[in-house]
Amino acid sequence: MAGKTGLDRATARRCLLTLHQAGYADHDGKFFSLTSRALRLGVGALAAMPLPQIVQPWLDQLAEQINQSCSVSILDGAEIVYVARAAQKRVMSIGLMPGSRLPAHCTSMGRVLLAALPHDQARAIIDDSDLSPRTPHTLSDPDEIMARLAQVRADGYALNDQEIELGLRSLAVPLHNSRGRVVAALNTGMAATHEAATALLTAYLSPLQKVQAGLKRML
Repeated sequence: MAGKTGLDRATARRCLLTLHQAGYADHDGKFFSLTSRALRLGVGALAAMPLPQIVQPWLDQLAEQINQSCSVSILDGAEIVYVARAAQKRVMSIGLMPGSRLPAHCTSMGRVLLAALPHDQARAIIDDSDLSPRTPHTLSDPDEIMARLAQVRADGYALNDQEIELGLRSLAVPLHNSRGRVVAALNTGMAATHEAATALLTAYLSPLQKVQAGLKRML
């Protein structure tokens, strides 16, 4: 950073520590990296994040394999932020792309990310969220949402049946880094059919889990 900005090392470090204190950077004691809060400054910050670059080839291959759109997102407060996407079929009326945001409490990726948080932290986010129903299927009671998060945590995946938009189902799994920490979520979405929503598990859970395992070695 000192070399790129022309600042001396001490000044560059103070600037980075300020960004860390403001929530725009993570600091593990040695290295700094951007946080999801930096996305509020513009989607251009995505280009500086290694996660999208790592996951995009995996997403492209997965979408081609299962012939469905696939996405990766991170949690930013009460919302998920899309950081990578491979589109096969448009099943949502909302156009999704890196930088798009959706509420966390009623999306499959949001639920696996919330389920990875400590109970009190997840509850605080739910209590601060706008729980207005998006469809007749949307869970809007905080206790019911927390119960669903507990089930997601036990299952290791989240299945969403038309809670974010009528006619849309999705299935998500958490993405872990090599230390076992959940850093993002991976999902696939498809049109709702006459089949039971649980049919998605048979068709798509295994391919998602294979990508989940492969990315764990790289993150």
